[in-house]
Amino acid sequence: MSWIQALIIAIVEGLTEFLPVSSTGHMIITTKLLGMEGSDFVSAFLINIQFGAILSVIAIYWKKFFQSINFYYKLLVAFLPAAFFGLLLSDIIDQLLENVLVVAIMLVLGGIILVFVDKWFNRDNEAKDQTVTYKKSLVIGLFQVIAMIPGVSRSASTIIGGMTQKLSRKTAAEFSFFLAVPTMFAASAYKLLENYKAINVDNISILIFGNVIAFIVAFIAIKSFISFLTKYGFKIFGYYRIVVGLIIIILWGLGIDLSII
Repeated sequence: MSWIQALIIAIVEGLTEFLPVSSTGHMIITTKLLGMEGSDFVSAFLINIQFGAILSVIAIYWKKFFQSINFYYKLLVAFLPAAFFGLLLSDIIDQLLENVLVVAIMLVLGGIILVFVDKWFNRDNEAKDQTVTYKKSLVIGLFQVIAMIPGVSRSASTIIGGMTQKLSRKTAAEFSFFLAVPTMFAASAYKLLENYKAINVDNISILIFGNVIAFIVAFIAIKSFISFLTKYGFKIFGYYRIVVGLIIIILWGLGIDLSII
């Protein structure tokens, strides 16, 4: 992996991790466009640079992480479904990660949902009490399981999960960010242990570089996303997903190798 490739992938991760567009799907597409082979280090890099994105959440909301012990219990309740199904379906998930067509289809389907989701969960239906209870945490956690399918978007699924519980877009988005910390940390740590032999003195600097870039870009993306989502909703992200997904499907249907674009 070159420094330029690491820079591009880290920017894509930082921009898309907390937006409802699927960071995993975009990184899979990006690696194909860059003609990168699925080596052990590339696999480890794609997952591990999430550490940088995690740190951006902690840097922005550090006060929230010192609220009370109940805050962590709620995160644990929301995290457990993904932990259970992630271990149970790890082999299937790894196979799906190699399938660009699956990513494209999920981008389109998810995009259609985002176009209409604001109408389905109208602001008038938001509860006055925006407290995230244990029940709401569990529901959001179950929605996160859906995001194991590449192209679905962990951010979108968890925010929508929160909105089904009458949480505002802002409250749901913030809890989605908090939930990303244990979820992404566990995934990154697991992948790092699985592919630790692929990381050596020669490429550790690239890994650190990728995390730094992901942190900076994710920090900016989170700050911008909350205000944009509160004001404009999901529709623009839905249209974006549909366009990107359809382009990939058309290219796949024409038999064009994405790595030569």
